[in-house]
This record gives sequence, C-alpha cells and structure tokens, in this order.
Amino acid sequence: MTLATRITVFRIFMIPLYAWLAVSYGHSVAAGSPDESHRLAAMGVFLAAGLSDALDGWIARRFQQHSRLGRILDPLADKCLMLTALIVLNLHPWSARHWIPWWFATVVILRDVLSSLAAWAIARRHGRVQIVPHWTGKLATVLQLLALGWVMLQLPWPPWWAIMVPAAAITFASGMVYIHKGWQQYRHGPQN
Repeated sequence: MTLATRITVFRIFMIPLYAWLAVSYGHSVAAGSPDESHRLAAMGVFLAAGLSDALDGWIARRFQQHSRLGRILDPLADKCLMLTALIVLNLHPWSARHWIPWWFATVVILRDVLSSLAAWAIARRHGRVQIVPHWTGKLATVLQLLALGWVMLQLPWPPWWAIMVPAAAITFASGMVYIHKGWQQYRHGPQN
C-alpha cells in the first residue's frame, strides 16, 4: 500500500471521530451548556481530514504513487466525510442559527447517490465508466464546504439562506449536468 493510500485510509478513520465530536457538541448545545472543546476538536479533525486529502493527492502526483485502491478510496473518503458532516450537522444543530437544513442535505445526498448509481450502471453495461469533473461540480463542492464552515465556525454573517440557497442551487445544477453526461455514456459508452 502506497503512502498516499495510507493517508487516505487514515482520513477514513477520522470520519467517525469527527462524527462523535460533532454529535457530542450538538448534545451539549441541546443541554444548554455548549462544550466548546468538542466544537473546536470537531473542526480540527474536519480540517485535518481536508488537509490530508490535499497531501495524499500531492504525494500521489509527486512520487507517482497512483494505485487502483487509491483511486477508489480517495473519492470515497471525500464523499463520506462530506455526507457525514451534512447528516450530523442536520440532526445535531450547533446552535439555533447554525445547522444544515434537511432540504440542503437531501439535495447533496441525492445528487451523490444518483451519481454513484449511474456510474455503477454505466460500468456494468460497458465495463468501465469515464468520470470527468465539471466546473459546476467543483463549484458545488466549494459552496458545500463554505456552508459547513459557516455552521462549524458559527459565523454571525451572512444569513443562512445566503450560503445554503446558492450551494443547493449549484449542487442541483451540477447533478443535472452529471445526469446528462451519464445518460450519454450509458447510451453510447465511455469515450476514449
């Protein structure tokens, strides 16, 4: 197993730790005595996971440590971390103002589930799938991270809707782009 893949595996093991800390903080908020050490630790784990994503990518490129396992685990780790944060911050709000609305989490989760099912169907039909990132998907990820950051940092401004609505709209748009591209691949097969 390459060093890059080991870092990815470590990131996967950070996800339950983040979830536990985030849920613990949410419970302390609900009990009326927020334990800021849990909030700060959860943010630290989330940040460390994000930095490890950049590090394992850099190591893989710099030292030619690309592997089949790494190509599978890296996006899986990213999606699991994002989905875990969305679900936890929806079910266990960090304040009356700072939480992920159910409709926002639903849009993101539904897009990811449909994309995964489409990729599986294409691979099953054609033996492989070609995944080409689109700028709407990249922008959606950035906006989703901003929404999560807004909640975790408990920023007083901008209002929640100024973060969540654009992030949900771009996520939906990216889902439509990927559905269109996926349908083309399903019908005609991957190019190249």
